[in-house]
Amino acid sequence: MRTIKGPALFLAQFVDDKVPLNSWDNITRWAADCGYKGVQVPSWDKRLLDLDLAAESKDYCDQFKGIATENGVEVTELSTHLQGQLVAVHPAFDDAFDGFAAEEVRGNSKARQVWAVDQVLKALTASKNMDISAHATFSGALAWPYIYPWPQRPAGLVEMAFDELARRWKPILDHAEDCGVDICYEIHPGEDLHDGITYEMFWHRTGEHARACMLYDPSHYLLQCLDYLENIDIYKERIRMFHVKDAEFNPTGRQGVYSGYQSWVDRAGRFRSLGDGQIDFSAVFSKMAANGFEGWAVVEWECCLKHPEVGAREGAQFVSEHIIQVTEKAFDDFADGATDESTNRKMLGID
Repeated sequence: MRTIKGPALFLAQFVDDKVPLNSWDNITRWAADCGYKGVQVPSWDKRLLDLDLAAESKDYCDQFKGIATENGVEVTELSTHLQGQLVAVHPAFDDAFDGFAAEEVRGNSKARQVWAVDQVLKALTASKNMDISAHATFSGALAWPYIYPWPQRPAGLVEMAFDELARRWKPILDHAEDCGVDICYEIHPGEDLHDGITYEMFWHRTGEHARACMLYDPSHYLLQCLDYLENIDIYKERIRMFHVKDAEFNPTGRQGVYSGYQSWVDRAGRFRSLGDGQIDFSAVFSKMAANGFEGWAVVEWECCLKHPEVGAREGAQFVSEHIIQVTEKAFDDFADGATDESTNRKMLGID
């Protein structure tokens, strides 16, 4: 068993051009004031981090971490969700995802993919420079347009997609091994790695790479009607990162999982601020503690109703109240009697 670290906050949804969310110094002060002990950093946002410099300079990384420490928070992980998405993009989504990339590679899918890989490699090196052992990202997707088996998929189509996905990620995973950093893929609809089975399909094709790990976020499982508690036990050896995000699923006679192309407010499945949804976080935190999860409980705020800063402050308190300080002794140790092998044999009636 292990006490989870936290609360921490993923900053991607909060960075803004307005004070106090407009700079690394300001936003870390704000996060600490909200009650957070750590922050997860979006590596693509230059208002917070110069990724090129972080990959080159240990001194820069030390200064970056030092500002956070001085302001009362720890850098928990770096994220390349946007860049990881671009490692593998089906042509149907070229235009939709092009804005994730640097301007000089937009409109050129091959150049964009090379840029994306370089970005993830730099973020892994930066993580090493910051003495961080886990990294958050997306897998990207080649097979997602074929998620529903109609029209019938040609034989071998899905297998080819996962072979190619693993081929693209294998050199990145090898670099992660050199850096001593786990790549934690957020298991997420829209990615080829969107549930346990698809993660396994990918993982086996990487040769069960030690650095190909999982970011556990129960909200994405609830909205798929997947057992998010059993998932923790099945993948406890692979889960190396934890996003604490709530959701609710309220199907009707008019819409279900796919939600009829409705906006977030009108969908049957919606993300909610912590405590406003249906996730049983008492059970989630219990399983994570019992399984010895070594990472941080990171709040990822996404809510279709509540103001983000309200959600952030409530989230810090919510996580603090759910983290279990694990015990170092059994509750019935007071009744333990001294025994030895001969006593045990006598109690069992063994001659």
